[in-house]
Amino acid sequence: MIEPREAPPNRRVWGVAGLVEAVAQSLSERFSVVVVGGEISGFTRAASGHCYFTLKDADGLAASLRCAMFRRAAAMLDFAPADGALVEVRGRVAVYEPRGELQFVVEAMRRAGAGTLYEQFLKLRARLAAEGLFEAGAKRALPAHPQRIGVITSAAGAALHDVLTALARRAPQVAVVVYPSPVQGAEAPPALVNALRTANERAEVDLLLLVRGGGSLEDLWAFNDERVVRAVAMSALPVVCGVGHETDVTLSDLAADLRAPTPTAAAELAAPSREGLLQQLASLERALVLRLDHRLQAVAQRLDRIALRLSRPSEVLARQRRLLDLLAQRAAAAPGRRIELQRQRLEHLAPRPARALAETLRRQAARLDALQARLQALDPQHVLARGYAWLDDGQGGAITSAHALLPGHDVRAVLADGSVDMRVLQVRPLPPG
Repeated sequence: MIEPREAPPNRRVWGVAGLVEAVAQSLSERFSVVVVGGEISGFTRAASGHCYFTLKDADGLAASLRCAMFRRAAAMLDFAPADGALVEVRGRVAVYEPRGELQFVVEAMRRAGAGTLYEQFLKLRARLAAEGLFEAGAKRALPAHPQRIGVITSAAGAALHDVLTALARRAPQVAVVVYPSPVQGAEAPPALVNALRTANERAEVDLLLLVRGGGSLEDLWAFNDERVVRAVAMSALPVVCGVGHETDVTLSDLAADLRAPTPTAAAELAAPSREGLLQQLASLERALVLRLDHRLQAVAQRLDRIALRLSRPSEVLARQRRLLDLLAQRAAAAPGRRIELQRQRLEHLAPRPARALAETLRRQAARLDALQARLQALDPQHVLARGYAWLDDGQGGAITSAHALLPGHDVRAVLADGSVDMRVLQVRPLPPG
């Protein structure tokens, strides 16, 4: 057994708590109140109202600082902190004694602009949106009853367990094909693209679930990679994207045919509930049985009526006999009836020619009287009877103008009761105008 050595008398041995307390006191004296600028990562708000996050350099350096902002200071914020936001925080450096970790207690925070990653996110989203990758019209409807579902995620992640559990509970009849891929780190984007390409080439599933659990903006950055986003948009298979928690939104979510708030929700949206399908089938079965029963009842009643007719053929023959008698009576009466109708029609038409002839003669006599009256009105003898005379040149030629006569000419005047031969002594024409 090795005996512990005693410390030299001039050397102090610290206890852990004492050393941590001394370091905390030294830091508090050295950095009483400082202002630090950086980018927020992994921001969470506890139920108590306290906020916890990591502050890192916006220029991409690896250093990071754990921060705590208690409820009183958080209540004074005029904006909602989020991952990727570039902020300036004022507070004091301290040591979290239970774990001996350095932390920064934030007393105030203000915005200093967008963080580098978040700026990249916004720029890429705007460029891809301008290309139409996020258009709602390009989204495809999911198959109503998928038989096989593909899952692209990490084989060791909790997201795969959540998806498999949800599908086993909700739709155990659906087969699952896993296309494993890392979901974080530099190797994740090409691996995700390859998994999407493999799934489309094999064409062995009806749709794809692209999922992973929650994390910071850095953790989810592979799903904002342009290569992954374009592969999601170009997929021939419908894609449901469930990355992170409900508040996490990646560019792959926007490019997918359907965004799910969580991996579990993605599984539930992709496959209809087996219980719901069974209920629909039971309802259809009840409706089918009811309609079939009604149809069978109607056919049975028809058969009963036919059977009743066949059971009493004498009644059928009696009805047919009565019908034949009626038709025979109609056939016997038909010639006499037709002759009577023709006779009545002839009696009705017989007077019509005589009436038409009489009417025609009456109209012609009236027309003749009218013409005779017009002829009498135009007879020159009636004009001469009123005191007028007809002048001619003795040869029957009418004299109608004083200019046609000269003194010494012989003319004849025809009156109503005779004629008079005369000689012109003087011509007096009327003055013009």
